[in-house]
Amino acid sequence: MSTPFPFTAVVGQDDLRLALLLNAVSPAVGGVLVRGEKGTAKSTAVRALSALMPEVDVVSGCRFSCDPHSPDPGCPDGPHEPGASGSRPARMVELPVGASEDRLVGALDIERALAEGVKAFEPGLLADAHRGILYVDEVNLLHDHLVDLLLDAAAMGASYVEREGVSVRHASKFLLVGTMNPEEGELRPQLLDRFGLTVEVSASREPDQRVEVVRRRLAHDDDPAGFAARWADEEAAVRARIVAARELLPSVRLGDGALRQIAATCAAFEVDGMRADIVMARTATALAAWAGRTDVLAEDVRQAALLALPHRRRRNPFDAPGLDEDKLDETLEEFGGPDGDGGGDDDPDPDPDGPGGPGGQPEPDDAPQGDGDAAARPEAGESGEPQPSGGAGEQSPARAAEPFRAKVLSVPGLGEGAAGRRSRARTEHGRTTGARRPQGALTKLHLAATVQAAAPHQRARGRSSPGLVVRRDDLRQATREGREGNLVLFVVDASGSMAARQRMSAVKGAVLSLLLDAYQRRDKVGLVTFRGSAADVALPPTSSVDAAAARLESLPTGGRTPLAAGLLRAHEVLRVERLRDPARRALVVVVTDGRATGGPEPVALAGRAARLFAAEGVASVVVDCESGPVRLGLAGRLAGELGGTAVTLDELRADSIAGLVKDVQGNRRAA
Repeated sequence: MSTPFPFTAVVGQDDLRLALLLNAVSPAVGGVLVRGEKGTAKSTAVRALSALMPEVDVVSGCRFSCDPHSPDPGCPDGPHEPGASGSRPARMVELPVGASEDRLVGALDIERALAEGVKAFEPGLLADAHRGILYVDEVNLLHDHLVDLLLDAAAMGASYVEREGVSVRHASKFLLVGTMNPEEGELRPQLLDRFGLTVEVSASREPDQRVEVVRRRLAHDDDPAGFAARWADEEAAVRARIVAARELLPSVRLGDGALRQIAATCAAFEVDGMRADIVMARTATALAAWAGRTDVLAEDVRQAALLALPHRRRRNPFDAPGLDEDKLDETLEEFGGPDGDGGGDDDPDPDPDGPGGPGGQPEPDDAPQGDGDAAARPEAGESGEPQPSGGAGEQSPARAAEPFRAKVLSVPGLGEGAAGRRSRARTEHGRTTGARRPQGALTKLHLAATVQAAAPHQRARGRSSPGLVVRRDDLRQATREGREGNLVLFVVDASGSMAARQRMSAVKGAVLSLLLDAYQRRDKVGLVTFRGSAADVALPPTSSVDAAAARLESLPTGGRTPLAAGLLRAHEVLRVERLRDPARRALVVVVTDGRATGGPEPVALAGRAARLFAAEGVASVVVDCESGPVRLGLAGRLAGELGGTAVTLDELRADSIAGLVKDVQGNRRAA
């Protein structure tokens, strides 16, 4: 078994360490979501936390970690006899992004359940994590059906398995810790709100601190056991402080002044619901206990707000997480309690090892100190992005039109892509449409089809009891129809022709609107632009609305119209995406007047590029941007070569492009 990196040896990342320690002191805080760029010790710190957690008392032999002082009366391994108990270290259970539903909630032995009527249940990760830590790395990439199960367990403190009339319930209360890179997509709002605290992390820009990070990492990799031994005293000191803070926690007084500040802060930042108030109260109380105090002070409330509110104040994915600290200070000052609970004047020089410090952890004298809150991470695409050669006449970037609520897009036919909320597809979740023999492990039993397959063989199998004699060959897998996520790829003329700025403004607004919709429906959206002499992928296929907004805002226009280059680049994007995700279907929306300039035979070359899409059956629509009294109809000709449909620019409005795509797809289904 590998030796984990010591928690106290993590350099910097003060807010991350403090948030994890507060949850160790008071698991009722509700867990931590860690947002940040790759390579910032997110996973290292989380995995190191489990070594600091106090041991838990458990009923001996119970697979569900029942507390011997208060065993679960509905435990599947119960009822438990008094006195049979022991202790073990707190567990940290990792939930892989690609885990199956059965691995998360547990699995029933369907054959024994049908034949013998017994509940042969194998516990899953939710049972293993009870009274411990459930860690999800890249939590924003977790499949929707697993997110739903996590939400249920987090809300009820129990896991329910209901399958073919057999029910199993067991307690599942855990500390939920997730890490994510926002560039890879955002988290569903329902799951986001379940995390008590959130922290933003980034790599330090201080050379001395970066040197210390590398030095400690190399030392650990060379001799993990020896490195851990050198930090053993610091680890023991923090572990003892956690135990002391837990014992002090029931004695901490949350006065009316502090409560008034908490309520006023949540109201001032317009967070939804009351969970934020409750989490802030628990966090402020844990901060006081961690500092060794029995009274909650203003600095505790302020620190609690900085940890508990940033992810709850986002109204839509384009809102940057974070708080206006000046507004926070004004609110705390205005609603400071007269009894001194919220004023903080009685403690003008707080303990530097208290809640404002790096978690109160012992650090060697020569160790670099943390840099407090993580610096704001620059949005992807703000710099370093290749820019197309614009040639003469380049214009400043057009501003996007105001985003709007997009209508539902759908791709015709029945797909088999990743689960989502967009187009019809065969999925593991949805309404049952039939049955088939299982290919691999059985996941969704079709009970009626299984009984029908087994019934003719009962006499030959010597059935003598009421139970049905079921063999593996009798089992039938339910086939289900649900919804999938799609890729909507915009191919946009960004040249300097007439009305380019108006066109770009409308298209940018539409793409932002579709990104908002994609955030909710688990779609991907991409943007290819062509101008000058080349085409560029301005927005790679993504669900990350933060990166998308930054890239779209800076999209320039001007130059010639290399239509063929744009189509070929879009074709290449789709080819790469098919290699990454062969089942995800695409819809291509080409926004152009159909003109092609620059290079030899540009119109003929564009036609050949368009026929590549038609040959592969890619769903497409051309938005005709041609204007003026004389119209050449080039966009209509391009649509024919694409095998799609053309619509005029007059039909393209900032509040109707999403509906336009839906209407075109409806026409394709009708045809």
